[in-house]
Amino acid sequence: MSTLGFSTRQLHAGDEHDGPHRPRATPIHLTAGFVFDDFDQAHSRFAGTDDGFSYTRVGNPTNAAAERRIADLESGTGALLVSTGQAAVATTILALVNTGDHVLSSSSIYEGTRELLRDDLARLGVAVDFVSDPNDSAAWAAGIRPNTRLVFAESIPNPKNDVLDIAALAGIAHRNGVPLVVDNTLATPYLLRPIEHGADIVIHSASKFLAGHGTVLGGVIVDAGSFPWVAHAAAYPQLAETRGPDGRTVVERSPHTAFLEFARRVAMRYGPAPSPLNAFLILQGIETLSLRVQRQSDSALHLAQWLERHPHVESVDYSGLASSPHHALAERYLPRGYGGVLAVTVRGGTAGARAFTNALRVFTRMTHLGDVRSLVLHPATTTHVLRDADELAAGGIGPGLLRLSIGLEDLPDLIADLDQALTAAAQASEPVPAQVPERALAAV
Repeated sequence: MSTLGFSTRQLHAGDEHDGPHRPRATPIHLTAGFVFDDFDQAHSRFAGTDDGFSYTRVGNPTNAAAERRIADLESGTGALLVSTGQAAVATTILALVNTGDHVLSSSSIYEGTRELLRDDLARLGVAVDFVSDPNDSAAWAAGIRPNTRLVFAESIPNPKNDVLDIAALAGIAHRNGVPLVVDNTLATPYLLRPIEHGADIVIHSASKFLAGHGTVLGGVIVDAGSFPWVAHAAAYPQLAETRGPDGRTVVERSPHTAFLEFARRVAMRYGPAPSPLNAFLILQGIETLSLRVQRQSDSALHLAQWLERHPHVESVDYSGLASSPHHALAERYLPRGYGGVLAVTVRGGTAGARAFTNALRVFTRMTHLGDVRSLVLHPATTTHVLRDADELAAGGIGPGLLRLSIGLEDLPDLIADLDQALTAAAQASEPVPAQVPERALAAV
């Protein structure tokens, strides 16, 4: 359906109206397993010679419908739906690395992913290095080792809203025979499709903008189907050298979706299977994706411009602002809008941030993104609480910085809420008059 417009495809891509009833909405196949017609069909499904379904941990028709639609919207050859965004990251990495391998990642990424890379992979004997400036091409090139197996970055990281030069990083990765993995959660395929700029694998936390209503968890992995695994067989033996019971490698069985098929096996073994009900709700969310993200992006830009002029605001991080160091890249990669997430640093440090947060009435205090409701969070004391002062400073996470995820509320209501909260923050950060000692009062 690639010749159709995005909004048309978000409604129709991947539809299959099979069966006698032909429902227009995707049915929810809420079942653990599926009935086999006979002995031989059971064998063929387990042997992989029949495309039908056997057990929901392996695959489910509702989940498959969500996979087809997301793959289409991301310009991929296929997708794998898993239970959470973090499961998508973990499954992708586990499918690509072996003990003794190396991962090179941007440091400007979701904190949960950073901890997974830094702490958990180390226990498995996988080394990880971080590039502090995601658009420093020289640092990326210098960081790749002979045993590097993937390069990882986010298209729009949170909370600083920097923008990744995907094409430049893809070129560096490919010249070194390494796939580029991009987390595209904050951009969504409506604003940006990393595969079209050279990325090999795209990840989403479907819990965020794709689902859009803060009700479900889900993650998705999209395979571009273009990385030449055979040309780098020694680096990825699990895909291009190891032969299965049928005598073929994964690449020989699935030449265009080899990574995805192997990732599905990893997911099957570790078990992050999504509920078909969640897959259905993610599909419903995707049906309005372009409408929501466009409105959220437009509102975020207006609010960022308003906040930048406010006397009680120290700074605003949003690539849509002409003052942003990432504005030129944003103009290139994000022509439809700059996303619905921004960071604002209020005056008064932690005290100002606390007063600001507690004074908000329309914004919801919540750790989430991409909701139809506007959300606020203080990263230094929540998502980044395990970082020391030097790490926070290096990441630009100051004590007064707050992350705002913009929803669908009326813009005047959001402005009024932010304005009164900024007044509260300013009052909380004003110096307290010195107390006159009682003895001095007695002497007056």
